[in-house]
Amino acid sequence: MKLLNKLTLTVLFIFLFSGIGLAQKNDVSPLFSDKDPMQIRLNFSIKEMKKEKDDTVYFPSYIHYVNPAGSWDSLKIDMRARGNFRRTKCFFPPIRIKIKKKDAEGTIFEGNKNLKLVVPCQAVSAHNDLVLKEYLCYKLFEPVTPYVFETRLANLTLVDESGKNHKSYEVKSFWIEDDDVVAKRHGGKIAKGSQILPQRMQPLAATRQDFFAFMIANTDWSSMVQHNIKVMQLETKEYIPLAYDFDMSGLVNANYATTSELLPISSVRERLYRGVCYSPEILEQVRAEYIALEPEIMGIVDKLDIGLNPKEIPDFKKYLGEFFMILKNDRLFKDQVLSKCR
Repeated sequence: MKLLNKLTLTVLFIFLFSGIGLAQKNDVSPLFSDKDPMQIRLNFSIKEMKKEKDDTVYFPSYIHYVNPAGSWDSLKIDMRARGNFRRTKCFFPPIRIKIKKKDAEGTIFEGNKNLKLVVPCQAVSAHNDLVLKEYLCYKLFEPVTPYVFETRLANLTLVDESGKNHKSYEVKSFWIEDDDVVAKRHGGKIAKGSQILPQRMQPLAATRQDFFAFMIANTDWSSMVQHNIKVMQLETKEYIPLAYDFDMSGLVNANYATTSELLPISSVRERLYRGVCYSPEILEQVRAEYIALEPEIMGIVDKLDIGLNPKEIPDFKKYLGEFFMILKNDRLFKDQVLSKCR
């Protein structure tokens, strides 16, 4: 394995002794400041929710949850399905929840008006592991950048009211905070309804996201059309990508995951760098940052006791290790990153 070049080593030294890339979290709502998994219950008709294609139509309901005092409570909500692919391919649709400010006041949900709830695709135990692996992807991104969505695991009892005989499912799930909340935390705003060329992104933030997508082998995103990427504009007028929805990544390796016919890969397990060709200095700096963070990133897999099947962990770590092997080898880095950037 070749040694890193002089520029990379120099940037690595700067990174290690200046704290570049360390995420600072402020103003996180009570829902996400508590890291213990929640106990929640939702009652709705899966059939009716999946049938409704209009994303402006929400279904009134209640969420039942165990509050910080340890007793069950309930909150009035509106909910709908989200995601076109999984709405048609999965038994459980991903869920978006709206909460009125006055209803959330004084509860653990205060400060959250819009939330995503990630649930398994199918009602089998293996799909619970897929949810947990996707949750791990969010946690792996946290050491890299402060520009992340807060997440929290939840043990969900889902009562399907589609037929006469209601059926109950016990599944793993996790919350994702709303993009406007992330933007507010950083003093910015979400750039909605506009195409933003990748070259207009803040280079370091964009490259960190590009490397992360390469690390987990995620090609199901586009910052320009804001597909699985929200774009935040800071007060400095800089544009920052906010990545989410990693279930199509090779690291999660969902059995329903597919690749685009437009890409030169046939499996989600094949890594393909889709980042922008920013300056060599930017690419080398981010390369050095990730190498410096390898122990912390790999340690997250070992330290987070989230109930993932132990048999999944060795492959998970091996796949991550292959990413770091590419970064540490000049030839592999040139072939798989520098020559693939756009």
